[in-house]
Amino acid sequence: MKNNDPKSKIQNIINTNTITNTNTKKVNVIAIDGPSGAGKSTVSKILANKLGYEYISTGAMYRLVGLISDEMGIFNNNEKVKELCENIGEKIFFKNGRIYYKGEDYTEKIYENRVSMLASEISKRKVVRSYLGKLQREIGLKQPSILEGRDIGTVIFPDAKYKFFLDASPEKRAERRYKELKEKGENVDYEKILEEIIKRDKNDSERELAPLKKADDAIYIDTSEMTIDEVIDTIIDYIKSEKHKNRN
Repeated sequence: MKNNDPKSKIQNIINTNTITNTNTKKVNVIAIDGPSGAGKSTVSKILANKLGYEYISTGAMYRLVGLISDEMGIFNNNEKVKELCENIGEKIFFKNGRIYYKGEDYTEKIYENRVSMLASEISKRKVVRSYLGKLQREIGLKQPSILEGRDIGTVIFPDAKYKFFLDASPEKRAERRYKELKEKGENVDYEKILEEIIKRDKNDSERELAPLKKADDAIYIDTSEMTIDEVIDTIIDYIKSEKHKNRN
């Protein structure tokens, strides 16, 4: 019989994900990776607030570059996109989980549905990943940080103190995205969103540079049938158990 007790569910995840990591030099970063719609952003924001960490969405940075380059009419010009990336570090900053460019809050704009595929396409480019990857690590090292994205635990912070990989079925992720966009007043179609999610999963996992994948030492959490609170409790309980283990 299925055990629906949240604490039992959390303990099972911790028990089945027990890993041994021989790399002892860690940085004070929590890496949260996973596909679009798995709950990374919501979980990371709340977790950062609870733990007093800075929240940094690396996906937001790719969305921003995709959107800005599209608005500037340079999306297909790699040299111009390179120039944009070279100078973006001076113009971008995060505050309270929001992303600013040239002093303007771009948080709402970059999460419009059309920007998703722009971000997926622009993130394949070596020059973009190179510049943004360096910037993400630089920002993350300034203070205790939670970074969420698709290659944090594998590429940007392989030395992160804690790593988690959040996942959910494509159907569940499409359902969440559909509800989110409808609440914002956007006219969207569930089947189209599902199709886009499946396409983006394929693009992200099969790209040559920094593909979407779980780090070997990351804790895997399937959020399909979990509430946000259950996911957060799972992560916090794991962190507490590791701290307790390291004290003994």
